[in-house]
Amino acid sequence: MPEGLYFKQLLSGVDFAFEDMLAQQMVNFSYLIGDFATNTAVAVDPAYDISSIVEILESDGMELAGILATHYHPDHVGGEMMGHNIEGIQEVCSRFDVPVHLQKAESPWVTRTTGISRTSLIEHDPGDVVKVGDVEIELIHTPGHTPGSQCFFVRDRLIAGDTLFLNGCGRTDLPGGDPDEMYISIHQRLSKIPNTSILFPGHLYSQDPQATMGEVRMGNYVFRLNSPQAWSQMFE
Repeated sequence: MPEGLYFKQLLSGVDFAFEDMLAQQMVNFSYLIGDFATNTAVAVDPAYDISSIVEILESDGMELAGILATHYHPDHVGGEMMGHNIEGIQEVCSRFDVPVHLQKAESPWVTRTTGISRTSLIEHDPGDVVKVGDVEIELIHTPGHTPGSQCFFVRDRLIAGDTLFLNGCGRTDLPGGDPDEMYISIHQRLSKIPNTSILFPGHLYSQDPQATMGEVRMGNYVFRLNSPQAWSQMFE
């Protein structure tokens, strides 16, 4: 762990939301990122069991300073899905006076999905940086799965939400999805991420919970679709 960095990967149904069958089925990851020097942290995509996530954070002696949202889908930020009401950012903000950081393009989708007030949101541009103590988190706008999907790059770690998994990538056939934008996000917008960096996905859709970007680029079929034409044949 880099000096001063607080970082935890939490799997729904295993590390929290133990008795929630939907959480077990969806195998979402939530993340905690912070600075031990200030004992402050942000939660990435808190959903299903907010109390347990907060308890994990506080048991480590950390204080919640904000929320980072990768995209608007209820299994990441809360809301109604398949007849289930999922806890999420609305419940966090009802307990803590903290902001929710997201891309501008995702703001209307998040408010519709969660019912959260626009005043709780901080709308960002691509490349903005959120600081937690002295820990800097770069916000990388990666549309494709949704219009405002974003990844977070911090201390050689990439939290990719549903943009990129160890195997495959996020769906582009849901509302707001765009296969052409997904191709650009994976092959261009994320091209600057070094092979030595570690990819942390939004779901456990593979045997391992994380891998180096070099391993993902070698083994993930989406990187073999290295032309818009090949990509279109697969996704359109």
